[in-house]
Amino acid sequence: MATKIFLTGATGYIGGDALFSIAQAHPEYQITCLVRNSDKGSEVACQYSKVNLVYGDLDSVEVLKEEARKADVVLHCASSDHSVAATALLEGLISHPRDQPGYFIHTSGTGVLTFADTERGVYGEASSKLFNDWDGIGEITALPDFALHREIDKIVLRAGIENASRAKTAIVCPPAIYGIGRGPSNKTSVQIPRLARSILIKKQGIQIGPGKNYWGNVHVHDLSDVYCKLVEAAASGGGKATWGAEGYYFTENGEHVWGHVSKLVASAAHSQGLIPSTEVVTIPDDEANQLVEYAVILWGTNSRAKAIRARNLLQWAPASETLEDTIAEAVAIEAKKLGLIQGHAAKASS
Repeated sequence: MATKIFLTGATGYIGGDALFSIAQAHPEYQITCLVRNSDKGSEVACQYSKVNLVYGDLDSVEVLKEEARKADVVLHCASSDHSVAATALLEGLISHPRDQPGYFIHTSGTGVLTFADTERGVYGEASSKLFNDWDGIGEITALPDFALHREIDKIVLRAGIENASRAKTAIVCPPAIYGIGRGPSNKTSVQIPRLARSILIKKQGIQIGPGKNYWGNVHVHDLSDVYCKLVEAAASGGGKATWGAEGYYFTENGEHVWGHVSKLVASAAHSQGLIPSTEVVTIPDDEANQLVEYAVILWGTNSRAKAIRARNLLQWAPASETLEDTIAEAVAIEAKKLGLIQGHAAKASS
């Protein structure tokens, strides 16, 4: 019998690319996607005629419970911070019989690791603290309750431990994601595009504090490979993946210093004739947060982690282009959105 997948976030950046990866690798899977309305449904249906659609949102508790109850695997990519949705999906999975457990793959994010900087209120400074998901797994699953995403991480971890015979859980924790997505709708990420957009609006390079802070990064295609491998493991009865208490997977493929990224973005914008110089200046924290909500967290904190578990257990081998290789394209995309340069269609009609 074909594996039944229920996926949230199909029209989002992460979920859309994960859907592409899984559907391409396994056309035999029966995939159902949650969509908010007929417009969103049409976007998915145009690219995936065999995908089933159910209508609702993250507050549609009964819909989520029922779809999770029917699914073999739930891939939750729509939100890292929606307790109602996570709880409803897990309740649906927990209704599975013990001899046919369901699998829940949840999307968190390494913003959970920024707690030390946010607690101190110090941004743009480097930290040497490096987390890992292998021999450091106990530290990861016991982070402070006030850390970003921690509330939902705890809900998932608790369900995977207390109901291990019915619901097998895994948390995928990506860092800064880059690259063009292959999903039906949103194809761009948050951190790099919003930095590029802000630099274009201000017409000068900007950074938070001295810009010495580190974040990990991963190409969206490589991230989707982790989801695909976990779904494959679930479809085979768990495979070599770990679930429950040790079901926590970082997905980095290197790291960057945010001040350096600001310089790369400014240089790309200048070379494209969009800003007058390559200079990068430090802007006050409150000004940054006015440009982009939570900018000091997005560009001013440290979030450093090594993705050992996926490499060791899933044979994950990220191979996409580097973050640095995608900067010029990210700048051009944001410039088009702002109307600063014409897209191909506009040029052809002019």
